[in-house]
Amino acid sequence: MPLVEVCNLVKHFERGGGLFREKTIVRAVDDVSFSVDEGETFALVGESGSGKSTTGRCMLRLIEPTSGEVTFRGENVLGFSSARMRAARRDMQMVFQDPYSSLNPRMRARTIVEEPLVIHDIGSKAERRDRVADLFRLVGLDPAHLERYPHEFSGGQRQRIGLARALALNPSFIIADEPVSALDVSIQAQVINLLMDLQQQLKLTYLFIAHDLRLVRHISSRTAVMYLGKIVEMGPTADIFANPQHAYTRALLSAVPALDPDAPRTRIELDPALVNREAPLRQISEGHFAAI
Repeated sequence: MPLVEVCNLVKHFERGGGLFREKTIVRAVDDVSFSVDEGETFALVGESGSGKSTTGRCMLRLIEPTSGEVTFRGENVLGFSSARMRAARRDMQMVFQDPYSSLNPRMRARTIVEEPLVIHDIGSKAERRDRVADLFRLVGLDPAHLERYPHEFSGGQRQRIGLARALALNPSFIIADEPVSALDVSIQAQVINLLMDLQQQLKLTYLFIAHDLRLVRHISSRTAVMYLGKIVEMGPTADIFANPQHAYTRALLSAVPALDPDAPRTRIELDPALVNREAPLRQISEGHFAAI
């Protein structure tokens, strides 16, 4: 049984509207369904504006979905009361894209990592102090630097602080929303390797949101490709790389840098007119589906 299931998730935003203008509806997430098995890394991939980050936020109810269902261990998260949702957040956490804006610049690193423990009233002051030091070590940071402010750390170190904060409550499911896109390429691999090590060590399940297919290839077992609010292709990551079916997936893959710089490259430009927005997902091979 999957750890997390998303069924027919919809999120519409209203835009505009004024004296002589009607409001327009933006279908940010348009009938999205997928499941994530315990212990796996499931990737959600697409360009900016495809709806992948909105999907992740709706799953944790950081923004409220328009309709649909999100089940975690068989319970519908969207039906939880605010008190039950707060308790559920101990099990489901998010690591955000930008380590600059997701950390309070006026709080010391110790306070940032300790905050979830305080909110959920976990442990005595001394126990929390020890737990924060352990978390710092767990993500590869020196506890001697706990009294520093975020600006005194590098981008990669800040992302590790964000990860330590997300791990403070011992969650089983983490949504990593573009966790390395704001970092230098040299630092990206370190953070990805850390995420993979922590997954093994702590038995974590990840939803990994990214626009860079190159990263997804190495970290996820299955991948869903989103385009304009819909999933247009989904399946084992190796299959999607070896045998992409949807025009949008092919265009995304053509933008991935080649390992051999001299290899002939053909960049595919997607013609939106060729995409049938209403095409349902159909099975291509075992576990591999595409909206074609």
